[in-house]
Amino acid sequence: MNAATDLSRVLADHAASSIPSSLFGLPDQPAHERVLLASDEQTGLKAILAVHSTARGPAFGGCRFWTYDNELAALNDALRLSQGMSLKNALADLPFGGGKAVILKPASGQFDRAALFAAFGRAVQSLDGAYITAEDVGTTTADMLGMQAVTSYVSGIPRAGAFGGDPSPKTAWGVFVAIRAGVEKVLGRNSLEGVRVALQGLGAVGWHLAAFLHQAGAKLVVADIDAAKVARAVEQFGAVAVGVHEILAAEVDVIAPNALGATLNAQSIPTLRAALVCGAANNQLATAADGDALQARGITYLPDYLVNAGGIISVAREYRGEGEEQAVMAEVSKIADRVVELLERVKREDSTPGRVADAWARSKLVKPV
Repeated sequence: MNAATDLSRVLADHAASSIPSSLFGLPDQPAHERVLLASDEQTGLKAILAVHSTARGPAFGGCRFWTYDNELAALNDALRLSQGMSLKNALADLPFGGGKAVILKPASGQFDRAALFAAFGRAVQSLDGAYITAEDVGTTTADMLGMQAVTSYVSGIPRAGAFGGDPSPKTAWGVFVAIRAGVEKVLGRNSLEGVRVALQGLGAVGWHLAAFLHQAGAKLVVADIDAAKVARAVEQFGAVAVGVHEILAAEVDVIAPNALGATLNAQSIPTLRAALVCGAANNQLATAADGDALQARGITYLPDYLVNAGGIISVAREYRGEGEEQAVMAEVSKIADRVVELLERVKREDSTPGRVADAWARSKLVKPV
């Protein structure tokens, strides 16, 4: 170990076009505490482990396995994601700081997945507990399970007779209760019956979210690069299918971005026709100014790091040995209370949800009492 298509194309472009001006952190932000570049020639591993803050405790955040246009784009993604984890963990009142890892998918497509993730696990172990990893886009419970042989700093693992495993249903539940609270506060409707929701992405979280919304009586409009998933949603949920380039402009009440980040930007925001944006994707805003642009259009944006914290709550409780299904679901459901508090703060401060949430989270980036 040496330390050192359609929608997917659109989603990847933001990273390639947003090159970091510093290797140590994001523009106009304090430097990250630690950024580790890890490579392993034998397995083809190239990974970036970004520790943004350990003020509240060890940095905790998932590992993304993705194809990037270049290494600087991957670094930018790791820096943005790890900072978001600090804000997410702080707002969720977890005793953890923020970190994230990205593994660049080998370009050849020919690699031993188990060996590659074992090499990544050794990189995690080398940080001596400063960073704890779990699932994210492109990684699975099997990947986490395999890493247990080389590092103890991993969570999101199925355990016989005990709480743990795939956190995506918890993430989806948190977004669901946030949508429900947002619909009540913004649209003045005390039920999701008949509320039109556009789902951008039907991955692990997006699919669970679609199921929760369908059960609550919402009318779904869906898009995904996987045509089979779209067909299933049409059959099982009575969803309306639209193209991946059309979903954000759908005539709906709520838009739920559930793919990758930066889909809310100067090009897409003028086309939105929803009143509320609330989804599971990380870093939905390309820039902070895009949150202002949403507000100027009369669209309420519920920040992703507030509403999508269900997964990190789940893996954090699992890691601490505190997990129990009913208790964790109750904790995730408190996201709805924070949505209500955020909207009240926005009204009092005459500001935007993104800026208020950011200041609120940063005020909590201190060691928990």
